[in-house]
Amino acid sequence: MSSAEATATPSDNKRERGGRDRDGKGGKRHDRNSGEPREREESELIERLVGINRVAKVVKGGRRFGFAALVVVGDGKGRVGFGSAKAREVPDAIRKATDQAKRAMIRVPLREARTLHHDIAGRDGAGRVFLRSAPPGTGIIAGGPLRAIFEALGVQDVVAKKIGSNNPYTMVNATFAALKGMQSPRQVAARRSKKVGDIVASREAARGAAEQAIAAAEEE
Repeated sequence: MSSAEATATPSDNKRERGGRDRDGKGGKRHDRNSGEPREREESELIERLVGINRVAKVVKGGRRFGFAALVVVGDGKGRVGFGSAKAREVPDAIRKATDQAKRAMIRVPLREARTLHHDIAGRDGAGRVFLRSAPPGTGIIAGGPLRAIFEALGVQDVVAKKIGSNNPYTMVNATFAALKGMQSPRQVAARRSKKVGDIVASREAARGAAEQAIAAAEEE
């Protein structure tokens, strides 16, 4: 044994063994910046299963059956995303679709944290959707995949109508195409170099004119 090995202290031996003590326990520190906030955020997400389909893949030996899941995920505060995935078992397909939806979440501006800022339309293939903002107390007047999206998004008052295809994938894609085009008065004012009050006033004037035209048409 050399003199260096003989004079080695217990602390040196502990460092050489990778920070393990005599009981075999590691000496790792607990990082304060751990993933607790991220885990808490993911646990608060709203998950909605839109649909499950049975799919088949033709291979040399025959057919391999599996399942395709369509999932919508949101935080109820203006962020929402959707994902679709396939797997041999239903739980695996749902888990993969949920992970994909969490990675593809978008931010949608909401008015008063309850409804959309303005009316908008979206289209995907043969499917079209029309989304309209609504006054307080209206609720979510929508069905199928559209309702699942609005519940995950946190919208409380909205009127939605779909025209064309009943395919849930088409309806979800069309709805997200419309939501991506949603703009708040602040964003419009910044783009036009105007004040937010001017944008809101013009919007209310246009809405009032439209309501008067509809009332006049009903009287006739």
